[in-house]
Amino acid sequence: MRIYKYLTILALPIIALTSCSETSYKFKLNTSKKVKLGDKAAVKLEQLKGDAIDSVHLYVNSKRINNKETSIAINTNDFGVGKHAVTAVVFYPKKSKKLNNSIEVLANKKPDLYKYKIVNTFPHDKNAYTQGLEFHDGFLYETTGKRGKSSLRKVELETGKVIQKIDLDKKYFGEGMTIFNNKIYWLTWQARKGFIYDLESFKKLGEFNYNNSNEGWGLTHSKNELIKSDGTNKIWFLNPNNQQEKRNIQAYTNKLSLEKLNELELINGKIYANYWQKPLIAIINPKNGIVEGIVDLKNLVKEMEKTQKLVDEDDVLNGIAYNSENNHLYVTGKHWGKLFEIELVKQ
Repeated sequence: MRIYKYLTILALPIIALTSCSETSYKFKLNTSKKVKLGDKAAVKLEQLKGDAIDSVHLYVNSKRINNKETSIAINTNDFGVGKHAVTAVVFYPKKSKKLNNSIEVLANKKPDLYKYKIVNTFPHDKNAYTQGLEFHDGFLYETTGKRGKSSLRKVELETGKVIQKIDLDKKYFGEGMTIFNNKIYWLTWQARKGFIYDLESFKKLGEFNYNNSNEGWGLTHSKNELIKSDGTNKIWFLNPNNQQEKRNIQAYTNKLSLEKLNELELINGKIYANYWQKPLIAIINPKNGIVEGIVDLKNLVKEMEKTQKLVDEDDVLNGIAYNSENNHLYVTGKHWGKLFEIELVKQ
């Protein structure tokens, strides 16, 4: 018993020293919280307690930004608009510590505002839960959603008649689509899976998985990339050969992040995006994520309701198609009985 007590007493200082060593260093990672694009943003490691450290590595989005400095001002043009992860890894005798923070970069100008002028009104299937819409060679191509009701359609513009149609497997919830190199690419919602079809026959040619984003919402394309939304403020750019998500931008105005981006259309080099459950279209610069314009379509919803009562909260504006010959848009909504051809008017 005496030996046990003696050993216990000897052990106490060792425990105390270990505890003291663990708490002898304390740090804080400070950043500029919100800045405008083009402004400098500060990143600073503050040491609150402890002896001299060996070094610190500072990162923004996993990119090293310092050499030996513990404080640095970064050029926000190098990172673009959006919320960017800031990390510090501090090295001190026989140990290291990781600290996390962030910087939010806003656009440096207000978006332009647009109204619209109705050019034509066409019939549209009220049973269609519209997810994707595209105008190609004089016809509309449309995908619809809901499990057990998702379909891919070829539609006559003037009559709204469905002249070609296939249904998606009932276990999937269909989302947006686009036509690229005579193939139709069609997303699903939460299955992290997309499908590829032949444009003429609607024969299934293949499928692909989302490797970074969790969901599929809207889809469009440029000359060399597929462009995808996932229901957040992010827009992803995919390799069309293997459909892998390569990179993303974040959509921001000069005041806030635009969340819930949905159906997409690339028009004259800009991404037009439906804003889920709001009668707005955002016009986004694909190079930096800046929202350069907002199209207000509230009155178009009122125009729709003159002839059809929209009873479900999901019966919202969704679907953007573009006719390059006259620079007009075709827009509709989920379960809307009309499709509108509109011309945008800058305010």
